[in-house]
Amino acid sequence: MDCLFCKIIAGSIPSKTIYEDETVKVFLDISPNTNGHCLIIPKKHIVTVEEVDEELAKHILKVEKKIYQILKDKLNIEGLTIVQNNDLGQEVKHYHIHLIPRYSDDNWKMIFHQESLLNIEEIHHKIMN
Repeated sequence: MDCLFCKIIAGSIPSKTIYEDETVKVFLDISPNTNGHCLIIPKKHIVTVEEVDEELAKHILKVEKKIYQILKDKLNIEGLTIVQNNDLGQEVKHYHIHLIPRYSDDNWKMIFHQESLLNIEEIHHKIMN
């Protein structure tokens, strides 16, 4: 398989692992948005959230909480932004979750172009009909 994250799991590509168990691996992002930015990846190759079963979702949430506490204790983070992309925006086609530590002086923002957005009424109508 030519998946970057599968190669990291297999150990053929090094990573700065901060947590690992039989189901997931958590390692520091090589292009971090803030100090401590890390990724949670399942060891099983899946691509999008559509393939995540309830058991894996519960386990990932448990690991998110554990890593959040570690980041608070070790890096004194003030908050945490959790991001997960599917298809468009997903650079590596292996399901993963970004844990982005937040600091009051980090100046990090998720920026979207407002002019490309529909108004809330149009969105609601499309979703509900």
